[in-house]
Amino acid sequence: MKQHEYADLDATALAAALCSGEVSLDEVETVARECLAKADADLNALTRPPFEPGLSHDPEGPLAGVPFVVKDSGPVAKGVPFSLGSRALRGAVAAADQDVMARFRAAGLVALGQSTAPELGLSFATESLAHGTTRNPWDPARGVGGSSGGGAALVAAGAVPFAHGNDGGGSIRVPASACGVVGLKPSRGRVPCGPLVGEAAFGLVCEFGLTRTVRDAALLLDLVGAPPVGEKHVAPPPPGGSHTAALRTDPGRLRIAVSTRPWAPAEVDPQVAEAARDAGRVLEWIGHTVTEDAPALTAEDVVEASVLAVVSTVAALSEGPYPADPARMEAVPARLLTEARGYGALDVMACLQAQHRVTRSVGRFFQEHSSQRHCFQGCDLLLTPTAAGLPVPHGTLDHGADHTVRSWLRRIYAHGPFTAPFNVSGNPAVSLPLAQSREGLPIGVPLVAAHGREDLLLAVAAQLEEAVPWRDRRPPMSVG
Repeated sequence: MKQHEYADLDATALAAALCSGEVSLDEVETVARECLAKADADLNALTRPPFEPGLSHDPEGPLAGVPFVVKDSGPVAKGVPFSLGSRALRGAVAAADQDVMARFRAAGLVALGQSTAPELGLSFATESLAHGTTRNPWDPARGVGGSSGGGAALVAAGAVPFAHGNDGGGSIRVPASACGVVGLKPSRGRVPCGPLVGEAAFGLVCEFGLTRTVRDAALLLDLVGAPPVGEKHVAPPPPGGSHTAALRTDPGRLRIAVSTRPWAPAEVDPQVAEAARDAGRVLEWIGHTVTEDAPALTAEDVVEASVLAVVSTVAALSEGPYPADPARMEAVPARLLTEARGYGALDVMACLQAQHRVTRSVGRFFQEHSSQRHCFQGCDLLLTPTAAGLPVPHGTLDHGADHTVRSWLRRIYAHGPFTAPFNVSGNPAVSLPLAQSREGLPIGVPLVAAHGREDLLLAVAAQLEEAVPWRDRRPPMSVG
């Protein structure tokens, strides 16, 4: 198998080639390692040399032999060192698999490396003193978003068809937009989360990954979102029993709202806004009802609720077996670590109240309800830009600046003002690489659905993928 042949296949096609015997496990792993080495040399997207051998997996899984990378968000995989992009975590090694990692292994996915992330995952720029700057395959002078930026860059470059990521305020969707790939954030409760940044983050963080195609996102959601035997979904399974089946189901004529108005103070690039409006026109052409509308949100409520993710991450670091040393951290994470340690129960309660206000507003937006006095039908989907602008030059989101928890959140949300509300509310959302700028840079356009309605989200995403195909786009720095 040649590098360009490997890079042309998504995970679904690669699994089919392996299953049919068209290619062997050894061939795939060999070419994947070549591609990872080539991409990392260009992009600096791995924290360390590839795993040798790859991490163990179920050889009978439906994706047996398909390579991927895990994110340095730790602890993720048993026995694998992690640093959360920081020099402050010395000798930290995962004592056990996260639940989602156990499901990756059961699916047959072979982890070949660990992707880069900003320190503590607290930025939309994957730049750190621990691992350096990760470069964008579309333009090496620009960033890849964050915090799942290393994985997004490797998927975009064709080094792996799938990369693990997690999302606490846009950390899957913003890198997906910056790198021109698909980034799905599932509903709260759909995919199990780990103890450090999942269960401890008041439900704001979701585990999943980045893919090149919608069908890969659907397949992977079926594999890692399915409940273990004897358990039930928090979010119900889709009609038909699988998200892959939902791609082949006509969702009917849906009510889709489009908004390019950011909930946070931010300047939206005209090209980005037009990409969202163009996507709305395509959806109208497909046959959906498209209107301008958006949930009623306040910037301060979203920021206050987002503080929960920062405080819970700090608490987990403070109480864990590998306490972080602020003296070895970058300025902003160190300041946030110190400040968040001073939060008490009343502070957390105020943040939870803000979370409730955001969640109620988003819930009403998608809800259908009626009474004797009025009848109102909420929207099925919401479409917005993913980020406010194009991928930014390196150093734009500088961790050396002097910030408080809230001022730093406002700073990064000015760059990505459309994503965080749906971490707060727990709604599923997916960023799709529907457009490119005049400069040839990718522009992501997300869809958001009601809680548990990934079936609608993915069905319409598949319609857009067919109407505005992106699979043949290749960045200049591609292994293929």
